[in-house]
Amino acid sequence: MRNMAAAVTTALTCLLTGAAVSGCGGDGSADERSAEEILDDANDTMRALKSVRIDVTADATKGGTVTSRLVTDLDDRCRAKTTWSEGGSLEQIRLGETDYVRPDRTYLQRWKGDTSVRSSLKLWVKSPVEEGQDGENGLTSCERSFDSFGKATKGRITRIDGRNALALTVTDESVKEGTYTFYVATDGKPYLLRTVYKGTDYHTTTSFSDFDEPLNVQAPKPAEVLDVEGLTD
Repeated sequence: MRNMAAAVTTALTCLLTGAAVSGCGGDGSADERSAEEILDDANDTMRALKSVRIDVTADATKGGTVTSRLVTDLDDRCRAKTTWSEGGSLEQIRLGETDYVRPDRTYLQRWKGDTSVRSSLKLWVKSPVEEGQDGENGLTSCERSFDSFGKATKGRITRIDGRNALALTVTDESVKEGTYTFYVATDGKPYLLRTVYKGTDYHTTTSFSDFDEPLNVQAPKPAEVLDVEGLTD
C-alpha cells in the first residue's frame, strides 16, 4: 500500500509540475516535430527579440575561466563586462558606431603589457567602432546570429532557471571533439534558455534571460569620458 501511495503521489506531482521534476521521466517525445525543427523555431524566436541578456562562462581545460555579461538589442546597442579569473576586467558600452571602453588596471597590465598603469581607471575611453576588431581587442559585438547547424537529437525535459526546457544535443562534423546541448523552453514562446558546449579544450555555458525587457543602455556622463578622437585631431 505504501508503494502504491508513493506511486500515486509521484504521478500527481508530475502532472502538476508539467512532468519536469526529478523522477517524472519526461523526454520531449510529446512534441512530434523533429529536433531540427524545434531548434530552428527557437533560433527564429531569438532573432526576433528586441533585447536579451546573455551570460557566458568559459572554462579552459588547462587554464582559467572567462565570464561575461551582455545586455543587447542584437543590433548596435549593448553593454558588456568581461572578467578573467587570472585577473582583469573590461567594461564596454556600444552605441551605434561608438564604443565606450573601461578596462581596469589589471587588464591593462596583464593582457596589454602596460606596466605604467598604477592606479584604478575611472574614465571611459571613447572611440569609433572598428569593424572586425572585436575579438582581437577583447570587445563584444552586439549582434548574435542564432543559426542552426549540425545534426540535432532530442533529449529529456529538464528545468532551466525555473522553466521547463527540452534538451537538444547537436553534433557537427566540423567539431569532432565536442558536443553542443541547446535547452529550448517548452512553455510559452520557444526561447533558447541555455547552450552548453563540452569539448576537450574548454567548456562553455551560455544562458539567455530578460527577453524583450526594456534596454537601459546609455552613454557615460561627459565628465567620465576620454575622447580618443579629440586627442588625435
